[in-house]
Amino acid sequence: MTDLDPSAPLHLPFREQPTTGPDTGAPVILLHGFGGDRQTWLNIQTGLAPHKRSIAFDLPGHGEALDWPRIGNAGVAAKAVAQSLEALGLTRVHLVGHSMGGAVAALVALRAPEIAASLTLLAPGGFGPEINHRLLRRYAAATDPAEMETLLEQFFGWEFKLPKFLARTAAESRARPGAAVTLQAVADEIIDGDVQKTLPRGELAALPLPIKVIWGTQDRVLPTRQAHKLPGIVATHIFERVGHMVHLEIPREVTRLILLNSAVQ
Repeated sequence: MTDLDPSAPLHLPFREQPTTGPDTGAPVILLHGFGGDRQTWLNIQTGLAPHKRSIAFDLPGHGEALDWPRIGNAGVAAKAVAQSLEALGLTRVHLVGHSMGGAVAALVALRAPEIAASLTLLAPGGFGPEINHRLLRRYAAATDPAEMETLLEQFFGWEFKLPKFLARTAAESRARPGAAVTLQAVADEIIDGDVQKTLPRGELAALPLPIKVIWGTQDRVLPTRQAHKLPGIVATHIFERVGHMVHLEIPREVTRLILLNSAVQ
């Protein structure tokens, strides 16, 4: 774990969903992707509730953490998450991360393996250099609802019907003072020119915990081939006709896989 930063809030903003059934050990920590916030996990938290307590954080520069003292790449966000877990007294958790949040979850586990009971990564960042940098930069700068809708469609599978409210609420969030500039600054840190920085996949696979990687074949942000030829110990689940937003497109399947991965404790 990391020492608390005295200049920062004690923890990132979060939404907690208590379990409605018997307490089954370590809670599930949910980390959203670039440009998202904790609200994207509502369906997953509802699905987990009969079995697991869950906590969904807003990462630095996103949601209610727009003014977090330090905004930056996955490494910066991982430090904020570790600080938040310590502030909340959580010493053992199941880490779940989507896209950029997947890279954040992986870094938390690599830096403090004793805290990670399992790792479930949904279309995670950092598994290869390729990234749709043009789409992410346009998405970071967008504020118009019509443009936002066109861009958001690229994040989903081709057959997925984008809910109308999604673009509207995204545009409203982006209209807050400083939101678009902050997101563009985050994009500049996670994208190195026209590629992304990569994680040490071998070190990740060597961690003494169950790891699942979930990806969709129609991902237009991070290519599915980044899930190919992972170390054999990593369980890989590839879904046909699914895009980058696996937790929104197939929430029941994702919830089931998170529960399977966290069943040990």
